[in-house]
Amino acid sequence: MDAPDLSKLKIDRNATPSGGNPQGRRRRWGRIAIAILIVLGVTLAIATRLRGPVSVETVTVATAYPSQNYTLLNATGYVVAQRKAALSSKATGRLEWLGVLEGSRVKKDELVARLENRDVAAALGQASANVQVARANLEQGQAELRDAEQAYRRSQELLQQKFISMATRDTALARYNKAQAAIAGLRAAIAAAEASRQAAQVALDQTMIRAPFDGVVLTKNANVGDNITPFSSATDSKGAVVTIADMDTLEVEADVSESNLSKISVGQAAEIQLDAFPDLRLAGVVSRMVPTVDRSKATLLVKVRFIERDARILPDMSAKVAFLSHPVPPQDEKPVTAVPGGAVVQRDGRKVVFAVKDDKARQTSVSTGRKIGELLEVGGIKAGDKVVLNPGDKLKDGSAVAPAKK
Repeated sequence: MDAPDLSKLKIDRNATPSGGNPQGRRRRWGRIAIAILIVLGVTLAIATRLRGPVSVETVTVATAYPSQNYTLLNATGYVVAQRKAALSSKATGRLEWLGVLEGSRVKKDELVARLENRDVAAALGQASANVQVARANLEQGQAELRDAEQAYRRSQELLQQKFISMATRDTALARYNKAQAAIAGLRAAIAAAEASRQAAQVALDQTMIRAPFDGVVLTKNANVGDNITPFSSATDSKGAVVTIADMDTLEVEADVSESNLSKISVGQAAEIQLDAFPDLRLAGVVSRMVPTVDRSKATLLVKVRFIERDARILPDMSAKVAFLSHPVPPQDEKPVTAVPGGAVVQRDGRKVVFAVKDDKARQTSVSTGRKIGELLEVGGIKAGDKVVLNPGDKLKDGSAVAPAKK
């Protein structure tokens, strides 16, 4: 085999190297950069998916009342009516008419119910007739007295003229004295008859059950046809027909531990919260402290009177009482939004919270105010929102989050 002739090889210095076009090189590097970015984006997305949402502890934005800052003591109790009465009859009989239902409002001396009273009404009529008879007898006695007086005077004149004897004049005098004595007896008979009529009237009134004060009917314990007795120990009988309460005298009775009595005094300001209406706060004042300690519970009964009233308050409602160091000023009567202090952090020189929406942490700027107990007053978010408690520096706006398992 012949050896190659190397003498024919040479370098052509005028030839253009392949790919030497500058514009082509730039395009090639651009494609490479785009490919690298795509690979990085896909890698980051895959890493994010593999990593999953950030586990965080969340709290709910609450409403707080500034009065918590000067609350000395909290206690629980019940709403009661200071003036309350179970209406019954002193008489015994069958309930004939009932004019109220539960919730009915009654005025003082208004007729609420009536027992059968025909026999008592008849006795009253008879007593009234006896009064009329006694008065008629008095008129008759007075007529006889006038006649006896005239006869006596004539006998006196005739005796002076000696037309009659002394015995006849004495007879006229005796008749006159008897007529005078009869008048006194007839007047006493009238008084007795009027007393009997008054007793019959009282007996009739006892069959009428009336309201002793303005109030509201709380319970209805009997129906028409029931037997009513002053004491309901009899079989198939009722004692009280209805129970009424004066709603203007409602107050809260709360048990306070004897170890905390130094924090309470009569006239002290208080704030009342009803379990039925959690958003309702009413001003109150300590009206009385019962001077007896319950030995079994080591508590004292404290009565708190409502200063502010609400038509929805009913007896026996559960209530919470906050005993305050001073009355609530007008600017502190309305609630404010608040969160635990750990939910507020600094980001880029601003105070923010991370609100959780659609499983994402949304950075929200807020303004802060005073501390209310363990909470911090904030603005810029609303009550009921979920926020992250103690968010870390790695938590960013838009980060996927999931509630931490407790």
